[in-house]
Amino acid sequence: QNDSYSSTAGAGRQFQNRKMKAEQAKKVEFIRTAEKLKTQLANIEKDKNGHLYNRKSDFRVEYSILEELEHSMTVSRKTEKAKILQQLSKIQNNVKRLQQQLKDVKPTPEFVDKIKEMMEEVENAINAFKEEQRQIYEQLLKEEKTVINELSVFERKVEQWALGSSTTEQVLKLSSARVSVDKTLGSHLPAEVVEFERFLQRTGGRQGGWDDYDHQNFLKVRTKHKGRLSYVDEALEYLCGRTKEDIEQHDKWYQEFLILHERKKESIKKWKEKQRQKKEGNLKEKAEKMLKEAWLQREEAQKQKAAEERKRQQAAIEAWKKQKAIAFAMEQASKRKLEEEKEKKQQKERQRQCHMKLLLERYTLQKKEKEELEKLEKEKREEAEKEERKRIAAEEITKFQER
Repeated sequence: QNDSYSSTAGAGRQFQNRKMKAEQAKKVEFIRTAEKLKTQLANIEKDKNGHLYNRKSDFRVEYSILEELEHSMTVSRKTEKAKILQQLSKIQNNVKRLQQQLKDVKPTPEFVDKIKEMMEEVENAINAFKEEQRQIYEQLLKEEKTVINELSVFERKVEQWALGSSTTEQVLKLSSARVSVDKTLGSHLPAEVVEFERFLQRTGGRQGGWDDYDHQNFLKVRTKHKGRLSYVDEALEYLCGRTKEDIEQHDKWYQEFLILHERKKESIKKWKEKQRQKKEGNLKEKAEKMLKEAWLQREEAQKQKAAEERKRQQAAIEAWKKQKAIAFAMEQASKRKLEEEKEKKQQKERQRQCHMKLLLERYTLQKKEKEELEKLEKEKREEAEKEERKRIAAEEITKFQER
């Protein structure tokens, strides 16, 4: 039982560790994604500022209006943010005061009335804040809807302009010249766009020959029922003067309209993609040309730099040779000077040794002469002493003889 308990506990710990690792991996991935998005946002902001607010741009005057508008909207956002933070701070302080009061509850009518008054104040502040934000949100929704409609109109205008809308308008206005216009359409526009425009010509435009009121009610009811045929009965209530067959026929027209319109959109998308690729190809070719020119310039600069480097190295070598020659000459002169000084020292040493030798010879000679002199004097003294002894002996002999 203990073994099973320990194994269960170990499995639980392993599961917990895996769960913690998975959560940690998710956190790391989230942080990495956030950093990546932050970097992308910074790059987009940089590109936007570079394109819109470049002082060298030809559209600087128009862009300055956008710059002022962005500045004013930024100031407005900051002001609104500060106002919201102030309101939230006020509500938070009231809630904190209410919490402090609730920590020390006193069962008195005055305390209950005070708490009730504070709760009503907090509730009124929260409701007022919510109502204000709701009104702002509704206003923003209306503005967003208006902007979306305007963008849709501009998008259609841009599409018509990009795909030769002038030719399309001529088709709609000049039905008598249909043959020549069809040729123009076929030569300038994609087949899907031509087919869609011919369909509109053939069936009465973008509302299938119906007026705007009936067509909008038809779309409203059809959208409500998500295109199911059960909407026909309800549509009859909104479409006075229209029969069930009219609605069914208009539904078939609308389905074909949607199919052709989707084909047109796909065709325009492909055409835009083709134009983009063509533009990218031109840009790539231009970039390659610029890159080649830059490479040639760089190669020429490198050659020039290499030539200058060779000249600099040659000059450095010449200077080094001159410096080395000067150093060699100085070294030879120094050697000669040292040799001369050494020769002078050796000559002085020889002279000193010669002088010492002469002195020694003189001293030896004098010593020898002195010794000979002393020897002669000694011989003379010995001779004198010998003569004296002889004389004394003679005198003694004489005295002896006389005696």
